[in-house]
Amino acid sequence: MLTNFGLLTQNELTVWSRRFWKTARNGSLLMSFMGDDENSMIQRITELRSTNDGARAVITLVNDAIGDGVVGDNELEGNEEALRSSDKVINMDQWRTGHRSQGEMADMRSVVKFRGTARNVMGYTASDRVDQMCILSMSGVSYAFNCDGSPRVGSQLPNIKFASDVVAPSANRGFRWSASSTKLLPLDTTQIAAGDTPSWKMLVQAKAQAEKSYIRPLRSSNGISLYNVFMTPDGIAKLKQDSDFIEAWKHAEARGKSNPIFKGTPLGGTEGIYLDGLNILSYRRVFNTTGAASGSKWGSGGTIDGQRVLFCGAQALGFADVGNAKYTEKVFDYDNSPGIAVAKKLGILKPQFYNIYTKSTEDHGVMVIDTAI
Repeated sequence: MLTNFGLLTQNELTVWSRRFWKTARNGSLLMSFMGDDENSMIQRITELRSTNDGARAVITLVNDAIGDGVVGDNELEGNEEALRSSDKVINMDQWRTGHRSQGEMADMRSVVKFRGTARNVMGYTASDRVDQMCILSMSGVSYAFNCDGSPRVGSQLPNIKFASDVVAPSANRGFRWSASSTKLLPLDTTQIAAGDTPSWKMLVQAKAQAEKSYIRPLRSSNGISLYNVFMTPDGIAKLKQDSDFIEAWKHAEARGKSNPIFKGTPLGGTEGIYLDGLNILSYRRVFNTTGAASGSKWGSGGTIDGQRVLFCGAQALGFADVGNAKYTEKVFDYDNSPGIAVAKKLGILKPQFYNIYTKSTEDHGVMVIDTAI
């Protein structure tokens, strides 16, 4: 006798919906940096604000005061400075995925096993695609590309509503590393040379640039200010070959066999290499050009593989996460072919606000650095 998916109660559907989204969130690296307030790298918006155009997810920035106040007994009343705030709407859309069994004879497994397998696969798919969209949004790269620089073929992600909100890095938030001049220079992928690989000098200059550009750092659990730095595994490998980095890393850690240089350092989850207020993480989804065709890579001839390093502070990204995932089970062909699908309403935005220090509109909490790998 076949089990009828339609007999699942609403409570059972709700439980599966929540389990699916929990599976997705637990499997996502980027979502592990998500929080509900403005001190998080990715600010999670869970409530909608009613507007004339309907309900929207909104991220708000309150600018620092720019006046100097009054001194002595000079009149303050009537000379108070108004707080200046800016709102950015996070456009939302629905993302769905699903799986369908060919049939009872082809499957030869119980319905429960099919459910569990499908949920696990869909959970990984959801976490991976969310990470990809977050990385591409912060990098300022169109959803028409995969994170390895290859074209995204046969995909509907470029048509998701918030894909059109992806914008290139702003003028004071995008750089390329020049190893020959040991400087951060304006973005220009055609000028990347094979030797422009990540180094300790690059990281030192990047941190200084972030601080003087007023990119607000994150606060660790022990109160230390830090920035999250994301590189590809190839980029991390190049960094570990830099003699200055090796020395800084070696002397920053305890001597002996417990030193991570000898023991190996955890780079998964939210723990990377902690050094000088930087949490340096390896992640394969960081945008790079290894999958791009020759001639479409970086450098003057389009043949150099590169990566776009993400240097993230607070509110680098806004993520609208409203409501539970919708979980649906359905049978086809006279209850012979079970199918499972999930749908999630979400929105992603790299917020750009007017910066009172640079006097221009800037990416609020993220800086990118192009390097060779």
